[in-house]
Amino acid sequence: MSLLRSASGRAGAALLGLLILAGCASGPPTARAAPAGAGTVATEAGAAPLQLGADWTTYHGDVARSGAVPSGPDPQAPAVAWRATLDGAVYASPLVVGGVVVAATEGGSLYALDGSTGAVRWRTHLADPVPGGDLPCGDIDPIGITGTPAYDPATGQVFAVATQAGVQHVLYAVDVRTGRVVTKRPVDAPGSQPAAELQRGALLFANGTVYVPYGGNYGDCGQYLGRVVGVPTAGGPETDFAVPTTREGGIWAASGPAALPGGDVLVITGNGEAVGGAWDHSDSILRLSPQLVLRDGFAPTGWAEENSVDADLGSTGPLLLPGAHRVIAAGKGGEVYLVDVDALGGVGGQRADLASCRSYGGGATTTAPGGAVAYLPCSEGLLQVLVGGDDRMTRGWQAPSTVNGSPVVVGSTVWTPASGGVLDGLDAATGAVRASVAVGATSRFATPAVSGSALFVPTLTGISAVGLRN
Repeated sequence: MSLLRSASGRAGAALLGLLILAGCASGPPTARAAPAGAGTVATEAGAAPLQLGADWTTYHGDVARSGAVPSGPDPQAPAVAWRATLDGAVYASPLVVGGVVVAATEGGSLYALDGSTGAVRWRTHLADPVPGGDLPCGDIDPIGITGTPAYDPATGQVFAVATQAGVQHVLYAVDVRTGRVVTKRPVDAPGSQPAAELQRGALLFANGTVYVPYGGNYGDCGQYLGRVVGVPTAGGPETDFAVPTTREGGIWAASGPAALPGGDVLVITGNGEAVGGAWDHSDSILRLSPQLVLRDGFAPTGWAEENSVDADLGSTGPLLLPGAHRVIAAGKGGEVYLVDVDALGGVGGQRADLASCRSYGGGATTTAPGGAVAYLPCSEGLLQVLVGGDDRMTRGWQAPSTVNGSPVVVGSTVWTPASGGVLDGLDAATGAVRASVAVGATSRFATPAVSGSALFVPTLTGISAVGLRN
């Protein structure tokens, strides 16, 4: 599969992994004030301090990955309030917890920034990043923390996976108040090839477990399988799911797994090696139990052909519609599928489908009269999709092809990164541009975090904070 993916894993190596804690012999990473050049903040002239609201604790704000704040403010003279330059590019979505913006960098650090002013409250350098040249393929250089972290409000801990010398993937639990590393443990599956695997997808915290998805590096080198590793936060053995194919099938979309109300987990897999024969659960939506046992799945009728031309569903994560009984999947092949969560339907089991949306990243969704509305990040331009109560799916407006980033919905405005380092605010009903703010260059999969009247945008140099009311 081309473009960024995700992969790797580690299964049940159980209690021994718990011994690799912050108190290990080599000593834990330390929280400290950012040294010179590692975290600087520029406040825009005339900008008032931002007013924050509810927390944003995971990719797109909730475990359904809905990316919507229906009661949020619409833009009134939006502008950048502050810019934080950090020790590496930020591919992950920021989190917002208790007025603090948590940013993870490819420099291998977690930062806590004052949400109002951008001031660095703490910086914890988890591990030195891995140079791109140390990997057999890939297009992130260097690579540190790529997948969006997740927050557990019960413990006050942020969970992040760092790629570090070895090459290995290590899960860190960090106290959000102090930056202190509470625990760390390797999360590569026995028998895997970590150097050929990319932890790209957002972490999911649900069921007292951190779920870590993996796919492959750009270029699909090496023998890897798409996986999800489940790490219980209270201790105990890990669980592990590997896509039942011979190679690939990466779970790599930036939005990561989604969780259902009963605890089951949805993932979307990328293309595998199979181009005929029995369905191998690549290029699929899969439903897993909380313990990561495969329960059900869906694949397009042409899954084998899509495998042969690298046109899989895995470039966009599952988007659960309000009510959690329907899920939308849209990938590189250009088809959009509406699937029943309670009966995914196997090969060709979709409820409805639409054409002409090659999608990458994570969508957003809200309720609409008689159904739901979704906003999908298509290469052809951000697309509005209307879903009726009768499972009819119709196309709405579509933005220009330069406006194709992963969106969030605030009030009646859809905010999405566009080309040229701009964040565009579009009227959710019509697609008309309401506002454009220059935030700086972003990665292809960047998406904002939302709190109160502020948007926090990950950029290739750090974080840009946009105030919706000035």
